Amino acid sequence: MPKKPVADVSDTETRATSEHAPDLRLWLRTLACTNLIENHIRSCLRAEFGITLPRFDLMAQLERSPQGLKMGELSKRMMVTGGNVTGITDQLVAEGLVLREDSPKDRRAYIVKLTPQGRHSFRKMAEAHEKWVVELFGGMDEKQRGQLYQLLALLKTSAAAAAGNKPRPRRT
Repeated sequence: MPKKPVADVSDTETRATSEHAPDLRLWLRTLACTNLIENHIRSCLRAEFGITLPRFDLMAQLERSPQGLKMGELSKRMMVTGGNVTGITDQLVAEGLVLREDSPKDRRAYIVKLTPQGRHSFRKMAEAHEKWVVELFGGMDEKQRGQLYQLLALLKTSAAAAAGNKPRPRRT
């Protein structure tokens, strides 16, 4: 797979200047890193497996739930609309990677599961995905990765607390 440049001059971080608050610059740097990693993964999935990241994500959810998931649960877990899940599922059904069954407990619902072919295909994709992520973090040693992991845990906790403690805007 050809290597892409480390940073695009138009990434989100370039929106900030030294006059902006350090926290804003840090957020934009974090966003730029996330976008670079996600775009690289998207590109690799498409080039090596001819699959999109949303399709990979749906298969990952099903791989974690061998008994299958209702369409609504998939939608919630993937944080996308039911229509998006239906479209992705239709494509994967047509390729023989997932199957859709009537729910035995709810006649209005479907259960989606990986087929044996889908499980095999996903395993190959997941192994490659892990390799790509490891390569992307290869510029950091183990200690640096551990420090970053701990710092991001603090950020996650702080951001969740701040977001949860803010009053919700009132609808008028």
